[in-house]
Amino acid sequence: MSGIPFTPTAQGLALDGASLSPRHVARAARGGDPPVRVTLSAQARERMRASVDLKLSLMAEEIPIYGVTTGFGDSCTRQVSPDKARDLQRNLILYHLNGVGPAAEPAVARATMLIRANALSRGPSAVRPEVVDRLLQCLERDILPLIPERGSLGASGDLVPLCYLAAALIGEGEVSHRGRVRPALDALLAEGLEPLLLEPKEGIGLINGTSFTAAYAVLAAWDARELAFVAELTTAMTLEALRGNASAMHAFVHENKPHPGQVTSAASVRALLTGSRLATSFEEILLRRERLTGRGYVQLDEPVQEKYSVRCAPHIIGVVHDTLEWAERWLGVEINSSSDNPLFDAREGGLHLGGNFYAGHVGQAMDSLKTAVAGLADLLDRQLALVVDEKFNNGLPPNLVVARDPDDPQAGLHHGFKGMQIAASAVTAEALKQANPASVFSRSTEAHNQDKVSMGTIAARDARTINGLVRETAAIHLLALAQAIELRGVEQSSPAIRAVHALIREHSAFVDRDRRLDRDISAVIHLIGSGALRRAAGLDDSAFTAGGTLADVVAA
Repeated sequence: MSGIPFTPTAQGLALDGASLSPRHVARAARGGDPPVRVTLSAQARERMRASVDLKLSLMAEEIPIYGVTTGFGDSCTRQVSPDKARDLQRNLILYHLNGVGPAAEPAVARATMLIRANALSRGPSAVRPEVVDRLLQCLERDILPLIPERGSLGASGDLVPLCYLAAALIGEGEVSHRGRVRPALDALLAEGLEPLLLEPKEGIGLINGTSFTAAYAVLAAWDARELAFVAELTTAMTLEALRGNASAMHAFVHENKPHPGQVTSAASVRALLTGSRLATSFEEILLRRERLTGRGYVQLDEPVQEKYSVRCAPHIIGVVHDTLEWAERWLGVEINSSSDNPLFDAREGGLHLGGNFYAGHVGQAMDSLKTAVAGLADLLDRQLALVVDEKFNNGLPPNLVVARDPDDPQAGLHHGFKGMQIAASAVTAEALKQANPASVFSRSTEAHNQDKVSMGTIAARDARTINGLVRETAAIHLLALAQAIELRGVEQSSPAIRAVHALIREHSAFVDRDRRLDRDISAVIHLIGSGALRRAAGLDDSAFTAGGTLADVVAA
C-alpha cells in the first residue's frame, strides 16, 4: 500500500481518485496530521468536466438516464423531462433525511467527506468540480454534517447517511460548525459560502456511494492496529509481572510457522522486553532447576512453559495483523472507486448502469476484523486473570493488594483489583457477543429492488464498537499490570515498559488501598486511543502510519 495519501501540489494536497490511503484518511479525520489544504487535482477537474459534458449531451437526447431523468430504485420506469431533473435531485435528498440513532462522531463525518470527495474526483459520476470544492471547503472550515448512525443497508450506497452530507451542502438541516450545532445555512453564510444548487445527477452522485461505511471501516482498521500493539505491550508486561518464560517469543519458533502477522507480533514482544530483568527464559529455568541426580521423579519449582494466553499471544495477535493486511488493501480500493450509479464513460461516450454502491467487500472485511479484534479482548482478560490470581501469579499478592502485617488495622479490608477483573470479564463478554457477522443479515427492501444488500455499514459500526470494548478491557489490564510490575520492582523492567509505566503513573497512582478506579480507566483508554502508550514505548506516529513496528525501530 502506498504511503502517499494524495497527489502533492505546491498549495497543499490534491485528490486524484486513485491514491488515497486508509491510514492517512484515519489520521486526517482524527486531526493527527498538520492542517493542510485539500483540493482537487487538475486531472480530476478535467475528468469531472468531461463526464458532465457527456451527461448533458445525453440529456439533450431525452433518453431515460437512471437517477437523472428517471425515478429512483423501483421507480426507474418513471421518466421525467430534463427540465424537472434539478428538482428531482433535491427531492431525493429530502426524502432520505430519515436517519435514526446518535450522530456519528466528528472523525467519522470528516472521513466520510474526504472519501466522498475522492470518489467523485475519479470523474465518471458526472458531478461538477464545484461540488467537490464546496465539500472540501466545508471540511477545511469545520462545517460537519450531523449524520445519524443508523439507516443504511450498505447497498445502493449509504443513501440515508449521505443525504445528511448532501443536505449540509444545500443549506438544509443542522451541522456542527467549529464545534457548535447550528443551522447549515447559517454556518455556510458565516464562512462566506453560498448553498449549492445541485445540477442533474449531483444529488444521487453525493448519496449513492459507500463513503459512510468506508469512513467507519478505515477508522476501525486504524484503531485495530493500535489495539494489536497494545496487546503486544500487555503480553510483554504480563511476562514481566509473572516473571514468565519469554522463550515462546523466540524468532526460531515463529520462523517455523511464518504467518507474517505472527512473526511481526512475536518480534514486537521481544523488542518490548529488550533489557528486561523480570522476564525469564527456558535457559535460565534450566540453570535453576532441581536435577534428577539418579531419581526417577522430581517436582519442578517452576513450569517450563507458560499458559496459552501468554505463550500463544503472537498467534492470536498475528491474526489481527494479517486480517488488516488484506482488509486495508480492500479499503484502499473502496475509497478510490466510483461507488455510485450510473457512471459516464467520457472517453467512449458510454452510459453504464451497475452496482458499485454495494459495500460487500467492506462488510466482509469488517466482519472478519471485528472477530479477530474481539479475540484480543479474550486474550487480555485471560492474562489479567492470571496476574490477579494468587494461584497463578507466581508470588504476587492476591488481587495485587499491598501486603500488610496481620496486626495492621487495615489488614483484610482491601480487595485491590478483584472488581477490576470482574468488570474486564463483563466487557470481554460483550465484545465477543458483538462479533456475530452482520453481512449475513441481508434484507430485501425498497419494493424488492434492493433485494440483496451488504449490511456493510452495520458491520463497520460493529467493528468500531468492538474496538471500544477492547480498549476498555485493555485499560483495566494495563492498570493491573502497572500495579503488578511495581510490586515486582519497576526498576527491573525493560526500558520500553518503564516508559509506559511512567506514563500510566502520570494518570493513575499506585493502588495502596481500595479506591474508585473508573476515572483511571478512562484516562488509560485515552492513552490507548491517542497512541500515547505506543509513542511512549518508542513507536512514533510517522513510523506507525507507514506500517513500521517497534522491532523495526529497535533494529534500526
